[in-house]
Amino acid sequence: MPVTVITEPDDERLADYRALTDVELRTRWEPPHGLFIAEGELVLRRALRAGYRPRSFLVDEKRVDQLGDLADAAPVYAAGQAVLEQATGFHVHRGVLASFHRRPLPDVDTVLAQARRLAILEDVNNHTNVGAIFRGAAALGVDAVLLSPSCADPLYRRSVRVSMGEVFAVPYATLDPWPDGLRRVHDAGFTVIAMTPAADAVPLQRLTERQRRKAALLLGAEGPGISAKAVAASDVRVAIPMRNGVDSLNVAAAAAVAFWELGRAD
Repeated sequence: MPVTVITEPDDERLADYRALTDVELRTRWEPPHGLFIAEGELVLRRALRAGYRPRSFLVDEKRVDQLGDLADAAPVYAAGQAVLEQATGFHVHRGVLASFHRRPLPDVDTVLAQARRLAILEDVNNHTNVGAIFRGAAALGVDAVLLSPSCADPLYRRSVRVSMGEVFAVPYATLDPWPDGLRRVHDAGFTVIAMTPAADAVPLQRLTERQRRKAALLLGAEGPGISAKAVAASDVRVAIPMRNGVDSLNVAAAAAVAFWELGRAD
């Protein structure tokens, strides 16, 4: 399939890529149209290896040769940086974007049946944190992620980019209703471990062997943390011991520490 050069930012063939920095607009456009955007060659190739089907590629006209082997997979559009920036709303310094078809999410029971260690996110609505948590999960032995219904979209461009495409490698599903759905996690044999900076929480490293065996680590949003109802539905509250008067870590950093600790004996 030949490369098509685009010279106007309002060309309808660029509709998938329009205003990529407008979170509200992208939220209204991407999930209803069943698509997501991958940024950078490494990330888009990971999406392809994971089996996601491309709709189109958009490349800086100076980097057309980078995608030569993909020309038959989907239409390839090329444009100069001025057109790319006007269409997308930012400087496309990685030079390559791709629009992909989403896939149906697995059901919660399937995720639970196939996992030994889980992360559960409640109201984590910062895309950077979501992406970083998925990257940590992939690197540190967490088998799957469950999301409360109000979590940020793991396939939003920033989440995908920060995760370096690891959102494609870690199965995830939405746990609904929330927090009553945590009962399904209990019933599948998991210990729900709520992360909190509370002074009376159990130090993370003191979790018992039984609690670690099938661990479901529950993490909340920056600021409010885990809701009282979700904490009440958990089995144990744990904290990372802090020093020098620091009260807590960023949720993605805390997740990485906890993931490493839970997998230390593997």
